[in-house]
Amino acid sequence: MSFAALRKHAMSLPGATEDIKWGADWVASVGGKMFLVGGPEPGGWDGCSFKVEDHRFLELSGLPGLMPAPYAARHHWIRVKDIHALPLAELKGLVTQSHALVAAKLPKKTRLAIGMA
Repeated sequence: MSFAALRKHAMSLPGATEDIKWGADWVASVGGKMFLVGGPEPGGWDGCSFKVEDHRFLELSGLPGLMPAPYAARHHWIRVKDIHALPLAELKGLVTQSHALVAAKLPKKTRLAIGMA
């Protein structure tokens, strides 16, 4: 899996924007709220973090190569540390779900402005 493929997928989601936060972390947001954080490291993959459904948090955080995301676990964010922990298709699905979870919490006016009702 390459970070470029995951980044491309995240940016294809409705209303997605990207920027750099905390000096070095690539962040994908919708309506100004983060749904994916991560990025490549000079030597390769440095992992990523994203929001998951409440009922999947314990399941996913118990898998090898995944863990509760530092600083965001209380909001049900998962950190994928091992590049081989999940197939790319499953990871893309989880990122899509993260986008949907975050977008659902946006004010209606914001959702309408980015083309999401």
